[in-house]
Amino acid sequence: MQINQAQVQKLAQELRLTPQQILQSTILQLTTLALEARVIQELEQNPVLEEYAPDGSDDSPENESVNEEEDNSGEDDIDWEDILPQNDDYEPKQEIDWDNKQSRFLQPAPRGLSEHLFEQVKLLNLDEIDERIAAEIIWNLDERGYLTIPIENIALGLNVSEKRALAILHQIQTFDPPGVAARDLQECLLIQLKQQPNNGDAITIVQQYFTDFANRRFENIMRELNWDINRMRKAEETIRKLNPKPGTSLTIGDANYIVPDLIVEKVGREFIVEVNDTRLPELRLNAGYIQMISNGNKIGVEARNYLKKKIDMAKWFIQAIHQRRITMIRVMKAIIARQREWFDDQNVPLKPMILKDIAEDVGMDISTISRVTNGKYVQLRSGIYELKYFFNEGMIDEDGEEISTRIIKARLKELIETEDRRQPHSDDYLSRLLKKEGFIVARRTVAKYREQLKLPVARLRRAL
Repeated sequence: MQINQAQVQKLAQELRLTPQQILQSTILQLTTLALEARVIQELEQNPVLEEYAPDGSDDSPENESVNEEEDNSGEDDIDWEDILPQNDDYEPKQEIDWDNKQSRFLQPAPRGLSEHLFEQVKLLNLDEIDERIAAEIIWNLDERGYLTIPIENIALGLNVSEKRALAILHQIQTFDPPGVAARDLQECLLIQLKQQPNNGDAITIVQQYFTDFANRRFENIMRELNWDINRMRKAEETIRKLNPKPGTSLTIGDANYIVPDLIVEKVGREFIVEVNDTRLPELRLNAGYIQMISNGNKIGVEARNYLKKKIDMAKWFIQAIHQRRITMIRVMKAIIARQREWFDDQNVPLKPMILKDIAEDVGMDISTISRVTNGKYVQLRSGIYELKYFFNEGMIDEDGEEISTRIIKARLKELIETEDRRQPHSDDYLSRLLKKEGFIVARRTVAKYREQLKLPVARLRRAL
């Protein structure tokens, strides 16, 4: 018998997230500042969502137009008791003191690298074409102060000779800060050395033996130049004092302020955890629109469907913020329980702990714990810490006890910082040193930890 393929049915499981679940996941991973911006955006886009007045009064124009004596017995297929979350764990936020706002004064913006260089260009009294060349060079400097495109491209783009563009470049390279407008590190160092007296030996090294110097092959340089170690050491010290990134001293960077998402206070023997969201306005549904949709016979079908959609979105948004608060508190309390000794005394090392441990403690998915802890900070009396700080892997030492990898990294950093710089330890030798102290760490693991600590290999740590 021939089976019609169009009539064959298949059973398959498929995971789909509802809009409400997507919203909760999105709100959960937002930081405090990002959540404030999201609330403002939602208030602007959803007319059903409104903010409580500071004095608790309700001055919305929709409420003024509602007749309390109107018959509310119209069709109403919405479960209004489900509009706001009913949860016994909910704790009202502290009321915001709206009258106690510190004045914010605008500060003059600091001068950036480009502004600093343009001021020096004015002193050269260049003609219009040379000024355009100078401007093109300055606008193509990166944050380090390096020229990012070939000078011939600038000459071609402005329809001038390469010789003329190069002459302007050499003039800019004499500007402050020293080394600016260089095309690579070698040229940057040479510019700085030539602006200082008595740097002949250092100039020779950078000009003729830069690769050997960068790779710490000092013996090759001394043999080629017939220098003793003292002369080589003096030239190396001169080069080390130079600035490889001259533009960073004047590059304007955005100030990074950390706003803690959680606040933990110790009261007696207990730790009290609060979510730092008192700056968020309290949200509710607009009673005027609720009344309007309750009287369904007085509005059209299209308007009614629109209001239903906005009410659902507002309800989900309020629930998502409430759920974020509860989840963050639960996760923070679980972290404190796991690291109780550290929270009592910051001199005690942290215990090994991974995301899976907290996920099991609070009965949530690892991805949820990751969203809660990613980019979030907690304020303690001892300072502000990123939540990721409390997570670290563990290793088994020779006694069979589990120890934090953070302890191993600290010891590794100490061994490197105290080594003889003339004969720095290789990763294999560092592995043997750690094993003697009871830390069973392979050479590849040492290399991984060293890279995480941003420490160079032995060859690049070598000094005279």
